[in-house]
Amino acid sequence: MIRINLLPVRAAQKKEKLRSQLSVFFLCFILVCIGCGALYVQKMTAINGVKDEITSINQKNNALKKKIGQVKDFEKKKIDLEQKLAVLQTLKDGKSGPVHLLDELSAALPEKLWLTKFSEKGGGINLSGVADNENTVAVFMRNLEASPYYENIELSVTEQTKAGDRKMQKFTLNCSVTLPSSE
Repeated sequence: MIRINLLPVRAAQKKEKLRSQLSVFFLCFILVCIGCGALYVQKMTAINGVKDEITSINQKNNALKKKIGQVKDFEKKKIDLEQKLAVLQTLKDGKSGPVHLLDELSAALPEKLWLTKFSEKGGGINLSGVADNENTVAVFMRNLEASPYYENIELSVTEQTKAGDRKMQKFTLNCSVTLPSSE
């Protein structure tokens, strides 16, 4: 005999199959949304970290710009100070130069020689004087050549004159001034 099942088993099976497929679909959809949310949160955290790092670098950059400005100001002040020190050294050398010139001149004078004129102009010196003879003038010239302050000593004029009853030698010397380097 033939039996007929009147229960809607196939329809129930279809509904159950559809329900399980829908639950798998929604479960996959929820898992995809959770994964996308997690990826979004991770990327936003990375972006915020990079933004914080950029802010920190900009702050350091601004601080370094201030320091660079201070360094440039310091270098400018250093150059100004070096220029002032150079001027002071030039003044100091110029101040002691004439003293040394006259000291060397005094040391170079022989006994029987008198200077009547000493003039300096632009590094050149003109000396005039009277000596008892030519040898005294020659000794004076050698003594000046030995000095580090006088160079290029040239006898311009020498002539014989009378001073009372004695014959004297009148002379004129030209030379140049050299300041030795102070070490």
